[in-house]
Amino acid sequence: MCGIAGIIGLRDKGDATTKIKRLANALAHRGPDAEGFFIDDRVALAHRRLSIIDLSETANQPLFDVTGRYCIILNGEIYNYREVKSSFSEYPFRTESDTEVVLAAYVEHGTDCLSLFNGMFALAIWDSEQRELFVARDRLGVKPLYYSQTADGVFVFASEIRTILDSELIPRHLSKNGLYEYLMYQSVYSPRTIVENIFQLPAGEFGLFRDSKFEKWPFWQIDKTTAYVDIDESEVKKNIKELLLRSVERRMVSDVRLGAFLSGGIDSSAVVALMSEVSEQPIDTFSVFFGEREFDESQYSNLIAEKYNTRHTGVVITPGDLLAELPSALKAVDSPSGDGINTYVVSKATKRSGLKVALSGLGGDELFAGYPNFLRWLKLKKGIYPKIPTTMRKSLAFALSASKRSKAHRSADILRAEGSDISDIYSVLRQVMSKKIVDDLSMFDKSDNDVEDLLRERASSIDGFPLFSQFTIAELLGYTQNVLLKDTDQFSMASALEVREPFFDYELVEYVLRIPDKIKFPKYPKSLLVESIAPMLPDEIVHRKKMGFVFPWEKWMRNELKVFCRSSLCNLAERGIVDGGKLMSKWDSFLNYRDGVLSSHLWHMVVLSEWLDNNGF
Repeated sequence: MCGIAGIIGLRDKGDATTKIKRLANALAHRGPDAEGFFIDDRVALAHRRLSIIDLSETANQPLFDVTGRYCIILNGEIYNYREVKSSFSEYPFRTESDTEVVLAAYVEHGTDCLSLFNGMFALAIWDSEQRELFVARDRLGVKPLYYSQTADGVFVFASEIRTILDSELIPRHLSKNGLYEYLMYQSVYSPRTIVENIFQLPAGEFGLFRDSKFEKWPFWQIDKTTAYVDIDESEVKKNIKELLLRSVERRMVSDVRLGAFLSGGIDSSAVVALMSEVSEQPIDTFSVFFGEREFDESQYSNLIAEKYNTRHTGVVITPGDLLAELPSALKAVDSPSGDGINTYVVSKATKRSGLKVALSGLGGDELFAGYPNFLRWLKLKKGIYPKIPTTMRKSLAFALSASKRSKAHRSADILRAEGSDISDIYSVLRQVMSKKIVDDLSMFDKSDNDVEDLLRERASSIDGFPLFSQFTIAELLGYTQNVLLKDTDQFSMASALEVREPFFDYELVEYVLRIPDKIKFPKYPKSLLVESIAPMLPDEIVHRKKMGFVFPWEKWMRNELKVFCRSSLCNLAERGIVDGGKLMSKWDSFLNYRDGVLSSHLWHMVVLSEWLDNNGF
């Protein structure tokens, strides 16, 4: 796990050297163990290393092939690198690193090498003979890669947006469409970012930059996997268990100590249980606890820790603790997001204990229909929506629009949808604030919707999947990739902690997508997952009330964080990018429990205000 950056096309080598060293310094938190550069005629590459596999200095990057023609920098891990390496019996390997295996595969297979890898990665390879840069990102978008190109053809890329901005090659201009999308969804969806002319390479794609031109292509698409077949339920559960065990075992490959996040929910408990089955040593586990009883999950995480004899560490967080941590946590934000501070806190505690790697239960809800939206979508698709006549839908939508509550507005937007396909419904279900509220707050219009457009482009292939799998595909292309995974990366890497997510193994994902709804339909939360690994999880874990790993923002924002939040919102109100009067009116309504204003409506505005300040906008 590392940070990478590059600049291609600067004519002045001295200028390129100065800039690339500045970019490497900006990524120091992602890779504190080593720093490396490759600077040649009009190409400059930088790497910051967090040493996980092959800790020797010979594995520091950039790495070169034996001819010196190819140079690679990589962020991430290739979990099956030993298996891939065994197929190159003639290649003269000089390290035990997974990075050199990627380089050997590229030398042998070119861009087709990507199909060999099971892992999380963002990488760049410079071909000095062809004067060509190859970049790629893993199938599910676990690791980020941002890029931009100047008017005179200079190409710059990095693991973080702010690193590209530090090059001073790209103006600090907010993207209006990106800002609108952030207000509605608490994040900006790929390939757009919140900065004009900075883009994110989509998951499962690679790109080539040559002769001042950048082109990209997909090497894997989630909706191009094989459609489902009617399989025996007992066989399905057996296969899921095997795939999960294999995924966890792969993600425990490390030359340093590793552990796991343990909230006490089904997903994190499942990961810890599976780790304990494949490990000969006790697992290190970490949890965050709150003083507020309704948010305290410690009894459940303690139950799993005792059952599997883990070395467990619990971190108690109070509002005062969070307030003290907020400045550093918000400075860790590379791409503004209304979520993720929780990941920052538990990552910092985990790293402080001496670990460099932690496994996470992220992704279980998306694969095994764990969110309420899965059932909402099913009801809309199969029941409610088709039975309401068009004229009645329009009348109901009009009536609901008069409400001041975002939930009513979302219902109105669903009723106005052209149909009940996933592309019509998904983006509405994932709104934090309704379109009406965002339109009322924002100072401009937005003409398109990235995730909606993407789902429409792929509608014909997505329609071939079971309904639950259709929603999973939408989640993995939308909220999961652009909020959960993005937050996990930026907040864990702020503490130089590598987080691995077994539920995002692409082989597991491809298999689960093929499972018919009649097998996946939850008899209770994530019943297929639970029964596939039974009897690993106690009933107290399986049948507990779902809480989610969230902070008690609503209470804290009205009390201990009140002054901080008000100051940030006032700052944002004065910038002229939102209607300041209406923003502060919403804050007043929130404090006084009026008009259904939720903490989520305002917290991601606080984060935006802090991000703008911290990044010189």
